Amino acid sequence: MSGAGRYQEAVARAEAAKQSLISSAQTAKARITPARLKQDATAKVVDVAMDGMAYAAATARQRPAMVGAAGAALLLFLTRRPLAALFGRLGVRNEDTNPDHSETDDG
Repeated sequence: MSGAGRYQEAVARAEAAKQSLISSAQTAKARITPARLKQDATAKVVDVAMDGMAYAAATARQRPAMVGAAGAALLLFLTRRPLAALFGRLGVRNEDTNPDHSETDDG
């Protein structure tokens, strides 16, 4: 093959490589747009959440007593202040509001 033929082949390969690079760059540009990144992130979060919910449901079916106990503990934790106020009002207090008056005083 002559030098001119090899040159023409090299130019053709360079042009093909250039077109391939431009095509790859355009594909990458389309993939990193904010809308596409948001869509990919949203899809990933939804997939992980659905997997987590499926795992939690399977675990709940296998161990219902444990899930019930955990739910009760969470409920008590969330309502601890109202419950403390309720039991505080219902409880008997051993405070003497008038120190001058004693229950054992005969007078």
